[in-house]
Amino acid sequence: MAALAYNLGKREINHYFSVRSAKVLALVAVLLLAACHLASRRYRGNDSCEYLLSSGRFLGEKVWQPHSCMMHKYKISEAKNCLVDKHIAFIGDSRIRQLFYSFVKIINPQFKEEGNKHGNIPFEDKISSVKVDFLWHPEVNGSMKQCIKVWTEDSVAKPHVIIAGAATWSIKIHNGSNEALSQYKMNITSIAPLLEKLAKTSDVYWVLQDPVYEDLLSENRKMITNEKIDAYNEAAVSILNSSTRNSKSNVKMFSVSKLIAQETITESLDGLHLPESSRETSAMILMNVYCNKILKPVDGSCCQPRPPLTLIQKLAACFFTLSIIGYLIFYIIHRNTHRKNKPCTDLESGEEKKNIINTSVSPLEILLQSFCKLGLIMAYFYMCDRANLFMKENKFYTHSTFFIPIIYILVLGVFYNENTKETKVLNREQTDEWKGWMQLVILIYHISGASTFLPVYMHIRVLVAAYLFQTGYGHFSYFWIKGDFGIHRVCQVLFRLNFLVVVLCIVMDRPYQFYYFVPLVTVWFMVIYVTLALWPQIIQKKANGNCFWHFGLLLKLAFLLLCICFLAYSQGAFEKIFSLWPLSKCFELKGNVYEWWFRWRLDRYVVFHGMLFAFIYLALQKRQVLSEGKGEPLFSNKISNFLLFISVVSFLTYSIWASSCKNKAECNELHPSVSVVQLLQMDYFL
Repeated sequence: MAALAYNLGKREINHYFSVRSAKVLALVAVLLLAACHLASRRYRGNDSCEYLLSSGRFLGEKVWQPHSCMMHKYKISEAKNCLVDKHIAFIGDSRIRQLFYSFVKIINPQFKEEGNKHGNIPFEDKISSVKVDFLWHPEVNGSMKQCIKVWTEDSVAKPHVIIAGAATWSIKIHNGSNEALSQYKMNITSIAPLLEKLAKTSDVYWVLQDPVYEDLLSENRKMITNEKIDAYNEAAVSILNSSTRNSKSNVKMFSVSKLIAQETITESLDGLHLPESSRETSAMILMNVYCNKILKPVDGSCCQPRPPLTLIQKLAACFFTLSIIGYLIFYIIHRNTHRKNKPCTDLESGEEKKNIINTSVSPLEILLQSFCKLGLIMAYFYMCDRANLFMKENKFYTHSTFFIPIIYILVLGVFYNENTKETKVLNREQTDEWKGWMQLVILIYHISGASTFLPVYMHIRVLVAAYLFQTGYGHFSYFWIKGDFGIHRVCQVLFRLNFLVVVLCIVMDRPYQFYYFVPLVTVWFMVIYVTLALWPQIIQKKANGNCFWHFGLLLKLAFLLLCICFLAYSQGAFEKIFSLWPLSKCFELKGNVYEWWFRWRLDRYVVFHGMLFAFIYLALQKRQVLSEGKGEPLFSNKISNFLLFISVVSFLTYSIWASSCKNKAECNELHPSVSVVQLLQMDYFL
């Protein structure tokens, strides 16, 4: 009954849901989403900086997601590089002082929160010439006005970035009186033109007051209520936004900290000052506002203008546009020809006469159709990645975002399967399916940001190693059996591996190393080719006549292993090789080849293992030690059951080890040595 229900269910699903219908549904969904996002952009505006400063939500603990854009987490080197020769000034009360400390700790994590709490605090990084000052002005009064006025008169000493804000001190010392609020409005009205003048040449941010946790406030702070804070914020916003005749003030409101505080103020120690994690988030937002447009990080789309099109991108756009136009012309001509040659009725006999129609399609039309499809796909990629049509979100891992799609595709795969005609180990149909499943899992892994969860990261590393293992196995088997070392074969494989990535590099204006896996597979293919093509060329046909050639091939593989070990443990030699022009143009990322060395080193032995496995397997098969006919098992039942037991134990052991790793560095160091065991078990399973 279960088998009957399965077959009926499979037939029903296949009837209503095919590949064609899935493509149509996907296209309709994309068009609807694009229309909705376009309407939203028109209605709400398209300024991601404004969104970053005013709206967002917590995805999880310490993970802030701005509305519609991605926020980059700046490292020390990046922050110093962005702020070199810059002067940043924080002016205000104790809350601004907290923000100052968090901002400085992005540049120098060892900076201590010391010094006079009610005084000025300087910071300077002499190496990068970064200067950050905190100026104690807890009230919006004449003292703060004089400090700002000096900057408007002295262009040399004027800071590049000014972050100001104050209110709670005024509420406290005046016991929350209405007169204090009126005086605050008068003072900020007098300061507003000065801030507006500074904002023409510097970045000026006014920090709105965060809410307090009234239950934790001490007796001398009980007058600082959220109602009073809202009144002061409303006054600041209305005055600063109306301080200029232009439609929009140049002074930017830093209101996002209010949203952050609403979620975290209960963790405050005194009810007034925010916990450290919230201050760090606000400081990182400030860093993104200023630095994203300078450094243009890949994962920091907030405040980044759409990059201008390069000459190569413009040429690519013209090429695809002409291809689409050319295909449409061919299509219209063929359609008109088809109409003219429709069957016509013979008036004498009353029967239809069918004209002979030449339905053959020219190679040029097929080529233009292919370029037309590719152009539309690339346009969609560009709109998603490089334009601001679709909203973007930072990756944030949860178990559900990773495992639910995995379970979905596994269940879907149950209803879509085909019988294979081959039963040999790692035959073409088997490896194609294996690669397809791995690519789906790796895609979900990258989309869900699962690299932050170490056990998932390590199992995905095994999948990447498995792909490279098959690269070694497949290409070695081909060269060993066929003996085809011609340039046509090399060009064919290189084109198949690199065509899409090269087009992506052109359209997206990305470096080749950005899509690191394709360069990795390409280099390993060339390594396999050079190893086997160099004199003496040893192939199966030659080795069958003399066993000496098997020994010669093993010497070649041993020399390859020696070279791999040398490059793996000699970073300097590796970088010298790949820093040579023109190799450097393909393997540099951010000006160096370290990332390429790191990626190559992670799976340095697995291709060699694939080649060695192929050699041993094919040699044993040739000598009929291993014989596998259609439908016949490779091993006896006893051996198969024993190997199955070993495979299960090995997989569980690896999973336990991957879960017990302290960090990625420790796991990555052992991965090249232990991954081959898992690959052999996977070979047996599949």
